[in-house]
Amino acid sequence: MALAGVLWDNDGVLVDTERLFYQANRELFLRLGVDLSERQFFDWYLADNCGAWHVVTSLQLTNQQIDALRGERNVRYAQLLAAADVRPVTGVAAVLADLAARLPMGVVTSSNGDHFRQIHAASGLLQHFRFALTAEHYVNSKPSPEPYLLGLARLDVPADRCVVVEDSPRGLQAALAAGLRCIVVRHPLTRHYGFPGAWKVVDHMGQLHEELAALEH
Repeated sequence: MALAGVLWDNDGVLVDTERLFYQANRELFLRLGVDLSERQFFDWYLADNCGAWHVVTSLQLTNQQIDALRGERNVRYAQLLAAADVRPVTGVAAVLADLAARLPMGVVTSSNGDHFRQIHAASGLLQHFRFALTAEHYVNSKPSPEPYLLGLARLDVPADRCVVVEDSPRGLQAALAAGLRCIVVRHPLTRHYGFPGAWKVVDHMGQLHEELAALEH
């Protein structure tokens, strides 16, 4: 059946922010005596969504202390976003502008609302979407299917006529668990991963545009 709607992840798909989030986490854990590598960030944040708190168990941090540190990390991430002048991923604006004329689309992200609004204050991308769901909208974030099930309900199209655009293993897992096809756009932090179960895996927006256009027919 022809494509009737698209759900998009945000970080790493619409905007190139994954490395900034890695930097914010790395700075935090350096303070705690852990040098967080890119591969560890991939495994614990982009694949499993467990964070790196398990590597500092010797510090015997309380949940309250972890929440406070996470809050400090979020403040630092916002500072990095502001300093970096984050821009859309190369080519994504043209893809969205073309698709929005024909297909309803929404954003489904694990980013918190404050960061999301900061990222898109001047991106010009949100005009192409009917809605954006951020971390505050879910009880369970990706890789739970809950975010994409909520997105699918909001989009109001059949699951077999919807596709998800993602960049991470946990995002792919969430899409598959929700019964949705998923096209993965790889970036430097995920080049090594094969993304088993993905409908397609692409390396740039030109390829993504081709795959989405093919699904419309």
